[in-house]
Amino acid sequence: MKKYAVIVAGGSGLRMGTTLPKQFLPLRGKPVLWYSLTAFLDAFKDMEIILVLPQDHMQTGHEIIRTTKEPDRIWITVGGETRFHSVKNGLDHIHHHSIVFVHDGVRCLLTPDLIRRCYDQAIGKGNAIPSVQAVDTIRIETIGGNQMLDRHKVRIIQTPQTFYSDIIKVAFEQDYDESFTDEASVVERLGVKINLIEGEPTNIKITRPVDILMAEKILEERELNR
Repeated sequence: MKKYAVIVAGGSGLRMGTTLPKQFLPLRGKPVLWYSLTAFLDAFKDMEIILVLPQDHMQTGHEIIRTTKEPDRIWITVGGETRFHSVKNGLDHIHHHSIVFVHDGVRCLLTPDLIRRCYDQAIGKGNAIPSVQAVDTIRIETIGGNQMLDRHKVRIIQTPQTFYSDIIKVAFEQDYDESFTDEASVVERLGVKINLIEGEPTNIKITRPVDILMAEKILEERELNR
């Protein structure tokens, strides 16, 4: 079956404290985004990638693509006002029955193994959403103050969120709602059951300077263990 990855990389560098958007920051000599692209290229030989970028950074995206091993499998489209609209713009380029992965471009440490596991479950169940169990104590604010939750029942959601194209493309025909914080929430609005699979603790999202330091350490350890 055909496979498409919609990689959304429209973030800014505000929380990172830089003028350069975080997806373009250097990480062990390569841009953060390069690692995300490479993981999908390595996962499946027939994977095609739709990279969604801000209009002002299209040229930078083209330059990064040229440094990958198979640039012909990647093309670029412009992002939208919100994540929802950016994903929709990417989905508009998919015209075949396929499995679609939607991924945050700054989750640059995902592995090809996770991508393949998402694919296998999506084939069998229609969708696959990677997640990890919360390890911290969790409290939720209430009208009267706050309340502790059972952290063993709390799952931290990751990407790539993976669906049959028929499901996700129909879901994104809905009008935008502020409650749509990820693709699973959009699809769930149609009454589709969301299937969680085990994610990866190292599949972190680069948002703060400390995340770059953590990512460098993880990549260093992976190189030592090869």
